[in-house]
Amino acid sequence: MKDQLIDTFFSEGAILFGRFVLTSGKESDYYINVKKLSTNPKALRLIARLMAKKVKELGIEFDRIAGPELGAVPIATALSLETGKPLVVVRKKPKGHGTGSQIEGEVKPGERILLVEDVTTTGGSVLKAAEVLERAGAEIVAISVVVDREEGAGERIEERYRFISLVTVSELFARRDSAEMKK
Repeated sequence: MKDQLIDTFFSEGAILFGRFVLTSGKESDYYINVKKLSTNPKALRLIARLMAKKVKELGIEFDRIAGPELGAVPIATALSLETGKPLVVVRKKPKGHGTGSQIEGEVKPGERILLVEDVTTTGGSVLKAAEVLERAGAEIVAISVVVDREEGAGERIEERYRFISLVTVSELFARRDSAEMKK
């Protein structure tokens, strides 16, 4: 399934080259557009199945799945459907109306949360979401991402949490380089 996911990044045009500013503020000459996959039902199902399989193989037990808005929401939703575990969405900022909550869905103190993300560079966004969930009393059992850009996020996250990536940028580019050599 992992090879199929890597192939899907290329077949769906989810890796772009040019000049990009990432969420972290870093500039990059490539952009990993997981949203292109998470809006495609077949690719999204593949991501959810692969993520569910990987956490099961690692023996990670959790009560709920959480994803920070926006990129992780379809992934967290698909994984919730795949595993039957309830879903929580973490807003970037508290709502400016209603309850003013930063969390959509229920989090009970002591619940074990699997936090998911689409792409990590420095890990800043997903770590902020982890802090919000912990303030609500949750325990983050692992952070699982679709793509690790290998720019420090994995190491930074592993200082506090278990870190799981489905694919790395190195693996994506190795496949691309291998395909180009065959031409």
